[in-house]
Amino acid sequence: MHVTIIGSGHVGLVSGAGFADFGLTVTCVDSDQQKIETLSRGELPIYEQGLEEIFRRNLENKRLNFSTDLKSAVQRSLVIFIAVGTPEGKDGMPDVSQVESAARSLGKYMDCYKVIVTKSTVPIGMTQRLSQLIKESQTREVNFDLVANPEFLREGSAIEDFMRPNRIVIGTESEQAAAIVKDIYRPLYLIETPFVFTNPETAELIKYACNAFLATKISFINEIANLCEKTKTDIHHVARAMGLDKRIGPKFLHPGPGFGGSCLPKDVLALSRMAETMGAPLKVLEAVLETNEDQRDLILKKVQQAVNGVEGKRVGVLGLSFKPNTDDIRESPAMKLCAKLLENRAYIRAYDPAAMNNAKMVMNTERIHYCTDAYDAASEVDLLLITTEWNEFRNLDLERIKSVMKNAVVVDCRNVFEPNKMTSMGFYYLAIGR
Repeated sequence: MHVTIIGSGHVGLVSGAGFADFGLTVTCVDSDQQKIETLSRGELPIYEQGLEEIFRRNLENKRLNFSTDLKSAVQRSLVIFIAVGTPEGKDGMPDVSQVESAARSLGKYMDCYKVIVTKSTVPIGMTQRLSQLIKESQTREVNFDLVANPEFLREGSAIEDFMRPNRIVIGTESEQAAAIVKDIYRPLYLIETPFVFTNPETAELIKYACNAFLATKISFINEIANLCEKTKTDIHHVARAMGLDKRIGPKFLHPGPGFGGSCLPKDVLALSRMAETMGAPLKVLEAVLETNEDQRDLILKKVQQAVNGVEGKRVGVLGLSFKPNTDDIRESPAMKLCAKLLENRAYIRAYDPAAMNNAKMVMNTERIHYCTDAYDAASEVDLLLITTEWNEFRNLDLERIKSVMKNAVVVDCRNVFEPNKMTSMGFYYLAIGR
C-alpha cells in the first residue's frame, strides 16, 4: 500500500518512518524544497531518540521517500495523512491554515477514492470543515472519507510511542475508512494495542482532553511542591505516595519549572478557548495555565534570593530543551527562565546535549555564552541552575563541579540530586518542594 504524509515535521517524520517500518511505501511531502533535499540525502533536521536508525533503514530500502510533488504522491496513494502544524493563533485558538491549505490541494488533486486522515491536532468539528473544503476544491466529484487519527507522540520517546502505543484512536463515520486505517496499523495487533473507534468530533476532543489532563497533573504537583516548602514536608514522599494510588498513577507527578513544548501549552489554551466559546468554560484549565506561568516567577525569585540578586552575576544553566532526549526548545521552561535572567541583567553560561543550535537561533546575545559541557557551564559561576533533567546531569562529578564554581550555590529545578548529599558536600542547595 502507498501512503502519503503531508508535512515533514516531528509528527510527519516519525509517522512516515514508522509506517515505512511497518512495510508500507511512504512518501512524505513538504513545500520546503531545501528540507526535502536534506531529508532525501539522509540528513535529519530534528533530534529524536531512535529515529535515525529507522529513518536510514527505510530510506535505503526505498520504502521511505520525500517529495515536493503533492499531486503525484496523492494520486498513487490510497491513504493520505495530514500532519502539518497547527500553531497557537492570536486568540489562543489553533491556526489551522496549513491544514485547510492541505485539504484544498487534496480536493484538487485526488482522482479516485481516497481516505484522508488528520493527524494534526485540530479543533473539535474540524473534520467536517475539511470535508466541505475538499468538496469545494474538487474539479470533478470524487468520493473520499475522512478520519480523525490523533497522535500521542511524546518528544524524546516518539519512536517508542509509535511502535508501542497505549491506544490508537480512529474517528470516522465510514466503516470502510475505519477498516483501511486499522489495516495500516496491523503490526500493532500482535502486541494487542487497544483500538478506540468513535466519531471524528470525539477523536478530536480525546487528544485535547489527554494533554489538558497531563498539564493539570503537572500544575497540581507544582502547587503541592510550593506548599511543601512552606510546611517543611518533602514533595518526593508526597508524590510517591500519591502515585502508588492506582486511581492517580505516578506519571507527571514530578515538580519542576512547569510544562512546555509544542503541545501542552497551546493545546491547553486552545481547549480552554474552545470550551469558553461553546458555553462550557473549563475553569480548571484557566488555573492550570496561570500556575504554569507563576512557576517560572517563583523559581526566578528563588534564584534571586539565593545570590542576593542576579544583576551582574554569572549563572550556569544546565539544560535548554523543554525536556530531555529532544532538541525542541519551543515553550521551553529553561529558555523562559534564561530570558527572565537576561531581563534582570544576569550573564549566562549555558549547556545542553542537543538543543544548543536551536537555542542560539532564538537567543543570541553577548550576555549568554554557550558552553562545551556541564563543567564549562559551571566555570566561575555565582549559581548553577539545573533546568532539564538530562541523564548525563544525574551523574556529574559534583566535586569537580564545586571546584570550578565561584560560589557553590545550586538551584535544582528538576530535583536531580539528594539535598542531604549536596549539603554535606558544602553546596548551598535549593530544590523544588524539598
